[in-house]
Amino acid sequence: MKLTHRTLMALAIAAAFPFASAQDTQAAAASAETTQPGQLETVIVTAQRRAENIKDVPMSIATVKGEKLDVLTSGGQDIRFLSGRSPSVSIESDYGRTFPRFYIRGLGNTDFDLNASQPVGLVMDDIVQENPMLKGFPVFDVDQVEVLRGPQGTLFGRNSPAGVIKFDSAKPVFKQEGYLSAGFGKDRVRNLDGAYNIPVSDTVAIRFAGSSQHRGDRVDNPRATGTREFEGYKDNAARVQVLYKPTANFSALFNVHGRDMDGTATLFRANILKAGTNDLVDGFDYDSYPTDGVNEQHLKNKGANLRLRWDLPGVTLHSITGYEKLDFYSRADVDGGYGAVYAPPYGPGFIPFVVETADLIPNHKQLSQEFRAESTGTGPLQWIAGLFYFKEDITIDSIAFDSLAPGNPQAANYATQTQNAKSWAVFGSVNYAVSDRLKLRGGLRYTSDKKDFVAQRIETTGRSYLPLSDDSSNVSWDASGTYVLNRDTNVFARVATGYRAPSMQGRLFDLGSMPSMAGAEKVLSVEAGVKQDLFDRRARMSATVFHYRVKDKQLTAGSGSVNMNQLLNADKAVGQGVELDLQANLSQNFSATFGTSYNDTEIKDGSLFVLPCGSGCTVTNPISFVGGTRVALIDGNPLPRAPKWQHNFTLKYAAPVASGEVYAFTDWSYRSSYNFFLYEAVEYKAKDLLEGGLRVGYKWGDGKYDLALYGRNITDEVQSVGAIDFNNLTGILNEPRTYGVQFKMNF
Repeated sequence: MKLTHRTLMALAIAAAFPFASAQDTQAAAASAETTQPGQLETVIVTAQRRAENIKDVPMSIATVKGEKLDVLTSGGQDIRFLSGRSPSVSIESDYGRTFPRFYIRGLGNTDFDLNASQPVGLVMDDIVQENPMLKGFPVFDVDQVEVLRGPQGTLFGRNSPAGVIKFDSAKPVFKQEGYLSAGFGKDRVRNLDGAYNIPVSDTVAIRFAGSSQHRGDRVDNPRATGTREFEGYKDNAARVQVLYKPTANFSALFNVHGRDMDGTATLFRANILKAGTNDLVDGFDYDSYPTDGVNEQHLKNKGANLRLRWDLPGVTLHSITGYEKLDFYSRADVDGGYGAVYAPPYGPGFIPFVVETADLIPNHKQLSQEFRAESTGTGPLQWIAGLFYFKEDITIDSIAFDSLAPGNPQAANYATQTQNAKSWAVFGSVNYAVSDRLKLRGGLRYTSDKKDFVAQRIETTGRSYLPLSDDSSNVSWDASGTYVLNRDTNVFARVATGYRAPSMQGRLFDLGSMPSMAGAEKVLSVEAGVKQDLFDRRARMSATVFHYRVKDKQLTAGSGSVNMNQLLNADKAVGQGVELDLQANLSQNFSATFGTSYNDTEIKDGSLFVLPCGSGCTVTNPISFVGGTRVALIDGNPLPRAPKWQHNFTLKYAAPVASGEVYAFTDWSYRSSYNFFLYEAVEYKAKDLLEGGLRVGYKWGDGKYDLALYGRNITDEVQSVGAIDFNNLTGILNEPRTYGVQFKMNF
């Protein structure tokens, strides 16, 4: 039966019940097969630090590249465009275009402090990006994004018990090529990005790449106080790579990059949540934000890395050196309105007290070094071994403002934190081909972490000095295997552990405040799945079932009444679920992808309680009193920001017209509701959200030119996706609809 007679439903059914004949004795080909017309391209990933066919890697992996990546970044979206575009992946931010927070399979960290660690690692061009401000670097001239689900403790380390998101920039090549893309859209959006590759000689190639994103202000302050316009930004970034390859056996790749972003912080909108519901208040106006505070945000970061490779007989040696530095300032009106009870008028709604703060990183440095050796023989045994070193120094200042009182910043409200972290690790993995069908893998990593931390509070009446220190170590391991059922079908299983070093935090409210520390968390994960090519490689699917247990899960709790965080450990958190990725060329004109995931997470700690909201919300957890203080018991709650269901879908139509091609590409993502915080409250529960995008265009000149119209969030679904819970019913909104035109030229 021809593929054109298949429907999406038939493909989904076939994917859910993969077929494999017990009599089929032919093993899968060791090398990638030649792609025929109508077939899907072979996907090569480096999830195991080697280039491999994605079907042969025994873990749950997804990739984003090419046209899909271009579509998702239409309109100048920041890295949050990946949220929901891969099963079990969510990304959000309380800081706008900076400080993205990543979640995989429900595991993440809602901590908004500037030294917050995350259980999802982000690796850009082989360099771990530890600080959250480094993780929002604009996405341009990227060859491929890989999402590695589940613990990645042995080969990637550095706090990756939930998984790793890996970005690989397009590398210099020995030919002249490049591209230029320009987009213009709603709210005075102007986006430019491009790359130019120059072969300087037979041994040297240089690749220049850059991005400039701009949006005008789209929200107005109707009052004559504070900042008057919001949500505009200028975000410029550049990267230069130099490849030196004097011989066939040695190469050196030097990368220098930087970013300069000026804009406004996330708008915290007071009393936009209707009491007793999670609806926005009647008459809510997205374009209006009355405030008496100042809102501004600036981020500059720069870095460089050097990757050396020697191909010797039977072994390849790698040296990867990375350096990153950043400078950050963010100020916002956290109470989300104007005035206070002692200074009427106030609003919108009831504003119990003024909260206007600035958080900044005046000093930050990160240095990492990895040495790795890998076998290159053709025998059944292959191995990787390496050493890793990491050092980070960071200073954080927190400053209070009050636009209604004399003297800004308020000298009596100042706190600072310094953190010095060092880590080293030794790691290795072994692959063994038991037969043409069965391949086994095992990995081991020993990690040593040391953190020295000092929190200080400076007031006119005194100063506090509160040091913390911790030394910890861990052994992480994984074991996995792939079995070839036939040339089209592989099954796999994996058991893996992960580890996140202790976290420290000291956002001190007064001289009596104390810093907090959460001890190391450890993850044990089990997963199994199938990867299959269908219909003569015109379709492909991957399905995974998994279960994990996190011991001493690190969590972040609010104070319930002031702008503070408190780190704590839950005895245990568990999760289980299913993931499905499917892509298919449906016919000569149509292609589609579909992904879905189900994540069931639960906090298990019968004695764990947190302070619930300070004003106005409807708590649904059991309430108790500790020392006369009202608290919410959270045993049995799901992890925060962890939707149970996520779906994503794309459909493309393309047909030749004249001497070119007309196309239409639509993409949709759905996620179910989730809790904003550790406790449950009616108002602080996100609604289900369905967002769609559309791109319609025309390509000509053998694909050299591409002119398109685009739209993001085309149904203009706007709802609260986050909140501030210590003051009033303050919400944080998703991005509204945007649209525009984009032109791209390849040369």
